[in-house]
Amino acid sequence: MPARGVTGPAAVSKYLLPNEQQVIHTRRHPAVLIGPGVLTLAGLLAAALLSTTVLRGYGAVVTVVWLAWLVLFGWMIWKVLNWAVDYFVVTSHRILLTSGVLTRKVAMMPLTKVTDMSFQRTFAGRMFGFGEFIVESAGRDQALRTIDHIPYPEQLYLEVCGMLFGSSDDQGGGGGGSDSSDD
Repeated sequence: MPARGVTGPAAVSKYLLPNEQQVIHTRRHPAVLIGPGVLTLAGLLAAALLSTTVLRGYGAVVTVVWLAWLVLFGWMIWKVLNWAVDYFVVTSHRILLTSGVLTRKVAMMPLTKVTDMSFQRTFAGRMFGFGEFIVESAGRDQALRTIDHIPYPEQLYLEVCGMLFGSSDDQGGGGGGSDSSDD
């Protein structure tokens, strides 16, 4: 379940401005790890099968096969590490997407610049429980346009849209779609 209204991880909190509060923070759905996991498992099965059948007796080639599998396993571990530090965050003023282990990337869009937001769910997304947000703004170049593998997409969509487009009485102001004169 996404955390709402609580302080998030330090990796995210350090990007908040002094006057903004974290409203929602969540990791991307673990389904992003299905592809790397399946490939690593298939590589393990292939390496084991080749080692015990076709390549039996070819020690150097078997070593190369297992080294190739170790590279594949390392790639999967890298994907898991990336997933562990990636966060989707909605604050009182911005939408943020933080990512990256060695090179940290923080994509951001002010809530006041959002003109439209939608989400879509593929068949796999409906089966596993994730969706993709599409955020539109008036500008051409957007640091944050699509946010994929969002867990609980309906719930998060309604919460974020309530902040963006709700009346100023509901959430204390937000919205890129409102006609307020205090911008």
